[in-house]
Amino acid sequence: MKRLVRILLPALVLLGGIGIAVSLISTGPKTKRKRPRLATPTVEILNLQPEDYQVLVPSRGTLSPRSSSTLVTEVSGRIIQVADNFRTGGFFAADDLLLQIDPRDYENAVIIARASLTQKQLSLDEQLALSNQAQRDWQDLNLEGDPTPLTLRAPQRANAEAELAAAQAELRQTEIELERTRILAPYAGRILSQKVDIGQYVSPGTPLADIFASDAIEIRLPISSEDQRYLQLPENFLNDKQIDISGAKVLFHSQVGEKSFKWEGQLVRTEGAIDIQSRQLFVIGQINDPYVRKNGRPTLKIGQFLEAEIFGKQLKGVFVLPRTAVRGADRVQLIDADNRLQRRTLNILWRDRQNLIASGPLSPGDRLNLTALPFAANGSKVQIAEGKKNNNSIKIRQEP
Repeated sequence: MKRLVRILLPALVLLGGIGIAVSLISTGPKTKRKRPRLATPTVEILNLQPEDYQVLVPSRGTLSPRSSSTLVTEVSGRIIQVADNFRTGGFFAADDLLLQIDPRDYENAVIIARASLTQKQLSLDEQLALSNQAQRDWQDLNLEGDPTPLTLRAPQRANAEAELAAAQAELRQTEIELERTRILAPYAGRILSQKVDIGQYVSPGTPLADIFASDAIEIRLPISSEDQRYLQLPENFLNDKQIDISGAKVLFHSQVGEKSFKWEGQLVRTEGAIDIQSRQLFVIGQINDPYVRKNGRPTLKIGQFLEAEIFGKQLKGVFVLPRTAVRGADRVQLIDADNRLQRRTLNILWRDRQNLIASGPLSPGDRLNLTALPFAANGSKVQIAEGKKNNNSIKIRQEP
């Protein structure tokens, strides 16, 4: 009997607990389900208005000389004088004396050539006198017929004239060689690299220095085929003159430490081939007077890397949008009169670092959402942040 009680008692306790739990659940209070209320997002807006926008095509390149030369000797000798500015990086003016080669041998050659010329002139004068005398003798003797050229010493006179001309040419040549001992600057420029110095013996063809003109320098700029549609490029034709490119300005800039410096230039020509690897066209920009001190700018260096902005077409009546307001490549969110989001796909004309320029479909006064709402559905209700209505506050770069 006791054994049966021990077996049934736990089962009775368990069944009693289940009954009590069921009774509590069935008699408990009822709750009503409510749909959660979503907060209306607050957004900033930009009131759009059409405006004019100056296209600036970005590019970059390395500086190179517009005109460069290698000075070489045309005579041999020892260098006896070197100009103070004949050093790498030195400036010089046109016709400045850069080097002097020992002229003594050439001065002696000029003296000898002048003496030879005097002798040849004397020989010609003698032949002319003898020819005239032969002519008078023939007339005095009343000989029949005409005298032969040899009788009148015509060959001797022609030979003397030829020797005189050769002596004159020899004198001119020696004077030219004497003049070539003075190495003069062919134009105003700068020394790129010095190759010789005082006391060095040089012979014809010896390189003396690499130089370049300082009045202007050039930079080779790559342009993509997409950017070319906004540029007026200088082109040459066989049957026409070069296009007027006075408006094709280029703004060059370089960062030196914490400071940024700018130089103005312009496009001067277009290369005649497209780069096979990059499929880009190269244009040549030019900076005039790059070594004139101005606004504390440092002098430009050959081989220096510069960023460039080429002034292209001016777009009329377009909409300038901040990049942060554009979703994906070309989609924006507009706020309608009921403060609801409306997605729109734009026709993008141009992109720069801060802005996207669209031709539409937009209307003056459209309200552009500037706040990121990545998961907001089309038609969602929003509210405008007080004091956050930007009235076309995007800063547009203007021509300097």
